[in-house]
Amino acid sequence: MITIPDELDRAIKQLLGRSSGPLHFRLLLQPIVAGILAIKAGIRDARTGRPPFLLTILKDSNQRGALIRSGWTDIGKLFIIAFLIDTAYQLFVLHAFYPLQSLIVAIAVAVVPYASVRGIAMRLARRQFKSKAPPTSRAA
Repeated sequence: MITIPDELDRAIKQLLGRSSGPLHFRLLLQPIVAGILAIKAGIRDARTGRPPFLLTILKDSNQRGALIRSGWTDIGKLFIIAFLIDTAYQLFVLHAFYPLQSLIVAIAVAVVPYASVRGIAMRLARRQFKSKAPPTSRAA
């Protein structure tokens, strides 16, 4: 009889096994691509005066939907590709398909890096834009 702890143990071992098996390079490449997309979005946010991405999603329900749509527009394809590559990995290496594991991997290599980097990039870009702004003159 298969128990929940046995299934959880198997899933954790399989998830950790991805770091050294075939296609392991994607676990570096996909977060880098997500980071690049996040930097571009962060710069765009700084130029348009948007608030920090992740903080606003967590705290402001009025802006949450628009920011999630914006993020999905940026990384939707990367997320789907990550899910499909992990599915291929499972079929070729594990000879089975565990959709929850593919979802976890896709979130880990696409969504987490994107959400983490976008706000940081926005703050750095905003600081850079402020330092390049021409000084304002005061009329006496």
